[in-house]
Amino acid sequence: MEQIFRRVHMGPALCGLDLGDGSERAEYVCQDYILQKLGRPHRCVNIMYTLYPHDEQWPQRISQACRDMEIHFQWDYPYDDYFPYGADGQPFEQMRDIRRHGQDVLLTLTVDCSLSDEELRQVARDLRPFGRMRIRINHECAGNWFTHNRRFSYEEVGRFFVRFQRILKEEAPNVSTVFCAGMIKEDGRVEYEDEFLEAYRAADIWSADAYLALHFGWPYDVAEKESGQYTYTTVEKNFQKFEGTARRLRELCGDKPMTTAEFNADGDVTGPLAQGDSVKRFAHMVRDRKADWFQGISLYQFRDRGRLGLEIEDPNNASVGIEQPILEDYRELLFDPYFMPAMEAGEECAFPAALRWGGSEDAEGLETEIVLEGMPQFFEITVEEPLCLMIQCRDRWFYKAPQVKTVDMMPAFFKRPAAPGETVKIRIFATPAEGENRQDGSEDWAVNYREKLTAPPVFRIRYEAPGVVL
Repeated sequence: MEQIFRRVHMGPALCGLDLGDGSERAEYVCQDYILQKLGRPHRCVNIMYTLYPHDEQWPQRISQACRDMEIHFQWDYPYDDYFPYGADGQPFEQMRDIRRHGQDVLLTLTVDCSLSDEELRQVARDLRPFGRMRIRINHECAGNWFTHNRRFSYEEVGRFFVRFQRILKEEAPNVSTVFCAGMIKEDGRVEYEDEFLEAYRAADIWSADAYLALHFGWPYDVAEKESGQYTYTTVEKNFQKFEGTARRLRELCGDKPMTTAEFNADGDVTGPLAQGDSVKRFAHMVRDRKADWFQGISLYQFRDRGRLGLEIEDPNNASVGIEQPILEDYRELLFDPYFMPAMEAGEECAFPAALRWGGSEDAEGLETEIVLEGMPQFFEITVEEPLCLMIQCRDRWFYKAPQVKTVDMMPAFFKRPAAPGETVKIRIFATPAEGENRQDGSEDWAVNYREKLTAPPVFRIRYEAPGVVL
């Protein structure tokens, strides 16, 4: 029987889930590995870079350039110990990897506030082909640890954000800006709200980093009950701070999305066994209180050299991750309907079929249904065309690189066997094969990437294996 395909639109979740991947505490982990570990893509993946091109050590990573320097705090270096923006083809290779796997980029960039307009224009032009991405400029700027706060006043940091925002809107209007500063105080005002008011008004998105627990002295001390530099709070108090901050900013600036671009409970403080529970309770509070003002949680991070990751980097081999108990807790959140993208099926379609990728919160793909005769032993999909695809089977997502033809989707059945008569939904979206949008002459090329699937996919579903070992 001929398979019927319908159009399907993927829209935003009620609250998006984002993931940090690499920072001063860990290296970038490829998206193939993360997808296999977690089972579905995120809304955004946050990568962290620094741009101080006029410093004498540039473009070296500062911890390498100053490896003999005596330091006692992570931020004692001349500039921030993120990977240098523009060095060795980064962050662009990582951005392409993220987008091919059906996710938007969140670029966190600590940047010299004395850069000229033309230098900032070049950054904006760099970012234009990467679709509906986000850039978080000089984050946590109500603090005193980053280089931008040590070299410039709060007023100067705020004015720089407004200047960079203006240039981005001129050169790359597809890029949304994130202003990440402080939280509400006891007097009802947000930290440095006068100095940052115009930045809050200019930004597309507001963010604040408020960890449930954080060992901020890592790796230069140990968090013990009697010593160490660490902090912690209750889930309720943390939620109230976000809610109060969002309410105050809306009073001052109108209605904009509130997010947290770094969030976790540090296992150095809570212990690894309790770490995931507090993160889950915060997310459930957002869900159960229907906090529609809160539109994104970004977990910091996938792999970490300390205990702020779903995995710990193996000290014996930096390419190996050691899974932590929080990973299973976090996977549970990923598949909670409140945090999953909305899917809306439309009319029946014929082939060739048009596919549009506008980003992880706005994409048009194809959907079909398969009624199972029983528990499959083989469940594969074949697409002969050299397209880059993200394919959903049940709740599990799979990636098809352009050179790959057949994808084995049996992992969708490993932990939850199927019963006879179950209807399985298959959804297919085409993501940018090169990781960038094509300048194809269309007015919306910087926002929308388009492909055509000329023929329907072929499924191989078998309910018996060819042989049995006795």
